[in-house]
Amino acid sequence: MRRWNGWGDSADQYELTDDARRFLNDRVGPSAAPRDATLEEALATVPGSRLPDSTPYFSTDPSVRLLHARGQSFPDWVALRSGRVGPFADAVAQPGSHDEAAAALAEARKLGAVVIPYGGGTSVVGHLQVPADDRPVVNISLERMNRLIGMDDKSMLATFGGGTPGPQIEAQLRPYGLMLGHFPQSYEYSTIGGWVVTRSSGQQSLRYGRIEQLFAGGRISTPRGELRVGGVPASAAGPDLREVVLGSEGRAGLLTEVSARVRRLPECEDFHGIFFPNWEAAIEAVRALAQADLPLSMLRLSNEVETETQLRLAGHPHLIRWLQRYLGVRGVQSGQCMLMMGVTGSLAQVRRMRRDALALAKRYKGVHVGKAMGKSWAKSRFRGPLLRNSLWEAGYAADTVETAVDWPKVTGLMRAIEKAASDALLAENERVHAFTHLSHMYRQGCSIYSTFVFRSAGDVDADLERWRKLKARVSETIVEHGGTISHQHGVGVDHAPYLAAEKGALGLDVLRSALRELDPNGMMNPGKLLA
Repeated sequence: MRRWNGWGDSADQYELTDDARRFLNDRVGPSAAPRDATLEEALATVPGSRLPDSTPYFSTDPSVRLLHARGQSFPDWVALRSGRVGPFADAVAQPGSHDEAAAALAEARKLGAVVIPYGGGTSVVGHLQVPADDRPVVNISLERMNRLIGMDDKSMLATFGGGTPGPQIEAQLRPYGLMLGHFPQSYEYSTIGGWVVTRSSGQQSLRYGRIEQLFAGGRISTPRGELRVGGVPASAAGPDLREVVLGSEGRAGLLTEVSARVRRLPECEDFHGIFFPNWEAAIEAVRALAQADLPLSMLRLSNEVETETQLRLAGHPHLIRWLQRYLGVRGVQSGQCMLMMGVTGSLAQVRRMRRDALALAKRYKGVHVGKAMGKSWAKSRFRGPLLRNSLWEAGYAADTVETAVDWPKVTGLMRAIEKAASDALLAENERVHAFTHLSHMYRQGCSIYSTFVFRSAGDVDADLERWRKLKARVSETIVEHGGTISHQHGVGVDHAPYLAAEKGALGLDVLRSALRELDPNGMMNPGKLLA
């Protein structure tokens, strides 16, 4: 059963070893486990609904309302763990088709209600936050719309219900010998509709593309009626209306059906570990690899601090000691940076890619450590968020930020983000452990993904205040260095204050005007994307 107040299945654990606990104590400080609220205590806080129980299409059941009240942002996390979950939606609809979703939306409009769309519940930037509004508030969850609706194998197009999560997408495509290949870290729970409306990027986007390359078209139920976008391979007939949906974050309506470009299953796929002696060599190597037009599927480079952190938290001290002895003999010692490289394709293509990529990495003193570490990474690639549960239960809080910039700015911004995080809580005499990887590479530049671990204060308000200081400091640093406020998580409420720096006043007016045409009464997910 999925956790109601954390990440993943309740039976799935990410155990912290004694070495990991010593590492955290050294880097952040000693901690004490907080007391979490029970499900019964949280349910007791759900108020009566402002809608009658007989409202068509909607349930006012308190347990259903609780389970759809929050996502996975830091404020969501603290709210769920503390039992201070509200505000709550007054009711939840769970349609099973486009027509049922449209009917639920029409009913919400008739009631004068605010609508919060819900997919997989994985948002980390506040997309699911329920506003304190005089109007009734309802969730419309698309989680029952999780099936393959249509397949055009000649055009290599597959159409899914907007609430289909990653594993069900791939499972339903596999009998056709096809795959989508979109693998964000939230893959096990996030949905294809959520990917589109937040402009998601998968771990192997170097081969398969970001969601905007995979999104061929869709069907949207808006307060003004049905909107269909896409449907042809390419078009010069004015602006592409798919862009109204991509990144719209529920403001345009309910994305009930998604047509996606799919591919044949690859014959072979390997992941390789490569270590570089320092950051300078590592970043030059990945830039060269990204600009060499090698058909790789993934490049994921950890900086010095993240490399050390991952190895210390891995839980295999004997293997790590063997690895360090081998790297030491090869001249890679302190300051080492780890690259995970994915090669995907036919057997002949994989052999050629591996040869060419490893030869290029060797020019920058990269040491190939084989496929064993890559296999281990691939096996646990979606388990990373489970660590947040274990950290919290050990008395530590964690959050992330991500951005993207051109290559000349990468190192400077990465160092500035980590310094801003480290300095954010100095006034409270608290330390922040900050570490970073580059997760998506382009010819022009790359993404920067930083993680922060700090001590829980043991008090809801104090924890939120620490997070606000940290989030503001690193977000302001990103804006000051010309980075996007989000490369893959979206805007939600957490990033909305910083969007104007990227879009400009006129750009925001254009967005508001487009959304107003689809939602003239402002009923769709207010406060998200546009502050």
